[in-house]
Amino acid sequence: MIIIEPPASRYEFAESSASSEEHLLERISALENRLGRLTERLERGLDLLLRQAQNSYFDRALVKALIGLLTEDGIVEGSRLEKLWNARCQREAEEQEESARRDELRVKILAFYQGSERGNFEQFVNEGFLLIEDQQVGRGIRSLQRAVGLAGGNAPLLSFVGEHFFRTGKSRLAQSYLARAYEFAPADMRVSLLLGLTCADEGDTERAKELLNKATQRGASSFAAHYGLGRLFIAEENWRKALREFKRALARKPSPEAHYALGCLYYQLARDSLAARLLRKATELDAGYGEAFYVLGLIYRRAGQEKLAKKFFEKAENVNLARQPKLAGRKRAGGGKPPVFPLFQGLERDAGGLLTGGNERLAKALRKDALDTFVTVDVENS
Repeated sequence: MIIIEPPASRYEFAESSASSEEHLLERISALENRLGRLTERLERGLDLLLRQAQNSYFDRALVKALIGLLTEDGIVEGSRLEKLWNARCQREAEEQEESARRDELRVKILAFYQGSERGNFEQFVNEGFLLIEDQQVGRGIRSLQRAVGLAGGNAPLLSFVGEHFFRTGKSRLAQSYLARAYEFAPADMRVSLLLGLTCADEGDTERAKELLNKATQRGASSFAAHYGLGRLFIAEENWRKALREFKRALARKPSPEAHYALGCLYYQLARDSLAARLLRKATELDAGYGEAFYVLGLIYRRAGQEKLAKKFFEKAENVNLARQPKLAGRKRAGGGKPPVFPLFQGLERDAGGLLTGGNERLAKALRKDALDTFVTVDVENS
């Protein structure tokens, strides 16, 4: 086949090539123009950031100067102010982390649902988490409890509701939900830890030991777990094992509460020099630890050093009266019980509240440590 091309067609390629080059040049010019504008914006943004950083530096310097001046005049305590500021920053960071964790958990709870009333279930779950985020925790938990009624085998949901009741100190309700969560997620070590502690507090010692041992062996070793085991061994008067677990609890978290607990155990065993050393350390870590001062007073009274004993009893009383002003009125009226007690007093009489013996500070520390132990093994969506 012979193709005949007219002579004029040889100039068409050159014309189209020139047109393409012009188009490319226009595009390049437009890109250069946009890039130039973007560079200018970045430079302005960087300049703004630098100015803000400089202003923040000057603001911080001004605040520090004001704090220094007020501290010199005795109006504020610089160390206390710094401690309060750090505590507030830490609390806000924890709240942000908790909010992110709740959002992840909400998605997981919805993914686990396999029933026929998905619409109602999603409504209860979403409403519950929104109310909790809006600081309406009671209403939010009630909404999630209604969701539990539609999905009794949803382990993440049961675990979350049980965790709430554990956090608020409602051991019986916590045990009910956590036990059901454990049935469907026995590999979740966090559930094992929380359930073990609630079982211990409710007097179910055998199951508590099994769960706490399982938690510590599989990665949820913590102050709370070892303290719980130690307290169970104390109930059995197995002092050697109790001492071992309390030492492990102190090693995991050398907090004032851990020093206080081990010091009380040594006091119970009449090893007063070791007890005094640990209790003094607890008061060094927290000068407002009234219970530790009280047990130090008991130690010196047992040693026959009444002056020292009286000194520490007065410190304990002053600390507790400062925290609870209502006690001052009862003291003046001659009524009321002593504000603090040895940790293991009355242990044989009370089965409930076994872990802390009514010591609210220790109970809070125990719950916080357990809830901060994020050792969780995801369960399969069966």
